[in-house]
Amino acid sequence: METRAVQRRRVNTVILSTACIALALSITVNACGSPQEPPFRIGSPAVTLSPTSLAFGSQPVGKTSTAHDVNLRNTGERPLSITRLALTGTNASNFAQTNTCGSSVKVGANCTISVTFTPSARGSRTASLSITDNASGSPQTVSLSGTGAAALVSLSSTSLAFGKQPVGTPSTARTLTLSNTGNTTLGITSLALAGTNASDFAQTNKCGSSLAAGAKCTISVTFTPAASGSRTASLSITDNASGSHQTVSLSGTGTSTAPGDTAALVGLSATSLSFVDTTCTAQTLTLTNTSTGTATLSITSIAFNGANASEFDQSSTTCAIGSPLAAGDYCTIDVMFTPSVIGAEAASLSISDNASGSPQTVSLSGTTQDVILSWTGSTTPPDVVGYNVYRGTASGGESTTPLNSSPVAAGCTSPTTCTYTDATVVAATAYYYKLTAVASDGTQSAPSQEARIGCPN
Repeated sequence: METRAVQRRRVNTVILSTACIALALSITVNACGSPQEPPFRIGSPAVTLSPTSLAFGSQPVGKTSTAHDVNLRNTGERPLSITRLALTGTNASNFAQTNTCGSSVKVGANCTISVTFTPSARGSRTASLSITDNASGSPQTVSLSGTGAAALVSLSSTSLAFGKQPVGTPSTARTLTLSNTGNTTLGITSLALAGTNASDFAQTNKCGSSLAAGAKCTISVTFTPAASGSRTASLSITDNASGSHQTVSLSGTGTSTAPGDTAALVGLSATSLSFVDTTCTAQTLTLTNTSTGTATLSITSIAFNGANASEFDQSSTTCAIGSPLAAGDYCTIDVMFTPSVIGAEAASLSISDNASGSPQTVSLSGTTQDVILSWTGSTTPPDVVGYNVYRGTASGGESTTPLNSSPVAAGCTSPTTCTYTDATVVAATAYYYKLTAVASDGTQSAPSQEARIGCPN
């Protein structure tokens, strides 16, 4: 048997142990200590709101406030997705919003939400701005608040009954109190009489165009029936309060002055008066109670009205306010024209009384003109070339400087008649004039006699 040498090779077996593997990502592996804590996390969006509440304060009912802004910022690490941006709460309809946010906001970006307040009623109003998104704590909210301000009107009475009143005779005044019981200023647009017999009633008031919250004012109403029987009207108040117009009903009954008697009647000596300021005299108006019965005429007021009322005046009168004028009797009113400017002016004289057709009206007109001087020229000596005109505002106080720049000759229409127009006069002023004749060598004659013109006397 052949002997062979067998070489044995020792095989060394190397067993590789499984090592712990660390990965850069958060992945669970079949390794030591698995699962491993990740070295970072994936971020989320986050919302920051500024401010977190809006207070609009007091705002008139029905009026929209100025806008208040809320700033929304994404302070997270992922884009913010907005799924809903809405107004919620008790009075959500009293608020409105517009925004620049859209459906998403980038990381680090911001947008603006603008909110307005329009209160629908008086008092406290609240709501919330709600933002639904993919950030933690969604929905985010901003609280909203404001107060509806409104004027409220309260009247001491909604009707005034004057009862029986003689035709043409004013009643005693009845008073109403108007109160603003609201929490803002009452704006009064008009306060007027309306209805079938509105002209039989009159009102005066101390309310003006506005009334502060909590304040009051009075309205006085009188009744002067124009005819017998039932007379009705209403007082209408237009304002910014709820329920405007406010209305007060007015009623009364006109009665004759006495059984079988007729109402007082007025006769005027003229229905118009015309004045020129150079006359400087009053014109007399005569007022007569022309009633054929026993009715007395009672005058309640005499007044000047119209655009130029201040240019006329009552210099004297025998017509006494409140003093009865028996049938057939008369009184007088002296009227003066007292102009302050050059030109034509107009007004009227109004006489209120208990007669039919009251108030009685007389139209007034007046004209203030330039002063036109005329004189008879001299034919001797023959070398007279014209005249100088001197003026003053006091007798004997004429200026030493003539009004004319050269001797007046062009105004002479014949050798013996000359005129000069003084266009520099002022209304309601008296003027004094003198003339001198001017010779060809420049010498002047002695002054003429003084002439006066203009008002006052």
